[in-house]
Amino acid sequence: MTHQYVERASGSIATEKLFADRILKFLYSEVRESAPALFELVTQKRTSQLLAMANFDLPLGPALLGNSRFLRSCGIDLKECIAPPEELRTPRQIFERQIRYWECRPMPDDSRTTVCPADSRIVIGSLDSHRLLFVKNKFFDYEELLGFAGPWCEAFRNGDFSISRLTPDKYHYTHMPVAGIVKDFYEVPGELHSCNPGAVVEVVTPYSKNRRSVTIVDTNCGSEGTGIGLTAIIEVGALMIGEILQCYSDVRYANSQKMCKGRFLRKGSPKSLFRPGSSAVVVLFQKDAIEFEPDLVLNLYRHEVNSRFSHGFLQPLVETDVKVRSALARAKGDPS
Repeated sequence: MTHQYVERASGSIATEKLFADRILKFLYSEVRESAPALFELVTQKRTSQLLAMANFDLPLGPALLGNSRFLRSCGIDLKECIAPPEELRTPRQIFERQIRYWECRPMPDDSRTTVCPADSRIVIGSLDSHRLLFVKNKFFDYEELLGFAGPWCEAFRNGDFSISRLTPDKYHYTHMPVAGIVKDFYEVPGELHSCNPGAVVEVVTPYSKNRRSVTIVDTNCGSEGTGIGLTAIIEVGALMIGEILQCYSDVRYANSQKMCKGRFLRKGSPKSLFRPGSSAVVVLFQKDAIEFEPDLVLNLYRHEVNSRFSHGFLQPLVETDVKVRSALARAKGDPS
């Protein structure tokens, strides 16, 4: 079964070229059911690191696993990169590339606008059962996602969320969707399930079972903050993600820093780097804090798009392909 999404810039429907789709289908259907111990082994951190090394670092890995053909077919624009193309010799170097985002990923001027955290395919939803966007226990279990951290579970209850799914061809830095002060940062252990749409449909609440990093940001911090209350940014590891590197930079990629409480983070600045492969970023907003951009809402319910999520969750659920730092939502009641 194909998986389609909507290109935000044109509104056209595109079919995703799913990386290792047949292998993952076999793993998440036959192996998961008939050999659960083997399936569990594959989704462990050490195995995932070895797979990543074979696919992205070993000289013969790309040729043996078809990665070179995939990279040629996925249309990565190396002209955006800071490093010249001749210096990007391996799949890992390409996947961990830095780009001139200040030129090729413009950001809205409105300080009250929340922006997309990654070049990704995005789904939006709500935890409030009274809202049209309500999606219950599909991609994640809410409290499990936050690591059962009591105060934060209460803070975001019945709020809204976005899920940004990074595919292997994407630029793998995440950027701050809001401006604010770090209230908390912690990591939650877990497995490393694939973010392939077929795999996500097969596993119940996979994003809250994977290894993940959680950053809680208070955006009500004066004129420099986004002013929408608390925001949670959850970076979710996945199969072949060996590490989520926290590397926040105020100015481009210079003087990168780890997350710590009390640090002010600027909207649109680089926050972290996934190493390497596909992965996801979940952003949680407090109840009645934001309204998603209208085009993202309309695309979500397009019945003519053949989305695996729609079939797996028995309701229209269509991704939109977005650029990092493009508009995601605005403060609720904001006339802009």
